[in-house]
Amino acid sequence: MPQGKPAVVPDDGLTTRQRRNRPLLIVHTGPGKGKSTAAFGMALRAWNQGWPVGVFQFVKSAKWRIGEERALKVLGESGEGGSVAWHKMGEGWSWTRRPGTEEDHAADAREGWEQIKRDLAAGTYRFYVLDEFTYPLKWGWLELDDVLDALAGRPGDQHVVITGRDAPERLIEAADLVTEMGKIRHPMDTGQKGQKGIEW
Repeated sequence: MPQGKPAVVPDDGLTTRQRRNRPLLIVHTGPGKGKSTAAFGMALRAWNQGWPVGVFQFVKSAKWRIGEERALKVLGESGEGGSVAWHKMGEGWSWTRRPGTEEDHAADAREGWEQIKRDLAAGTYRFYVLDEFTYPLKWGWLELDDVLDALAGRPGDQHVVITGRDAPERLIEAADLVTEMGKIRHPMDTGQKGQKGIEW
């Protein structure tokens, strides 16, 4: 895509403007670092456009002090760009699960997903980040068919970004934009724990 121009223009009857304003389903997956960070960067762009932003974090502890959360909340309250709402869905973190029963975690995930469906139907936000959302799908806490149906049928111009490792193949097939983050090297490989300002 030199200079941001598509290599092929489909014969779909849409104008350039209509095609440019289509709502996108975006997936950031893979074993490398940066999936959530990239999604939050897109949320900053959405905020700058004046769009309401909804962030739904799955399987990350509600106790975590996440830098992007603070920054986006401050921006959302500034009165300049769009509003920002940040929702945390239960305990746990990324690919390792925290204590609590399987049903507790599954119930939190289902509750969060039901809220997202209500917000999609109501057009509450223009930009959604479903952070670490691939894990409830991978672990069977949510029905993939239900998720795909709700995303395909969302009204209006709502963009949705989903992050997390091991995205289901059918989700990848349904997405308009898929980025796979690969890992070449990470400090944790040599025993170094996460750092302030890098991981959070």
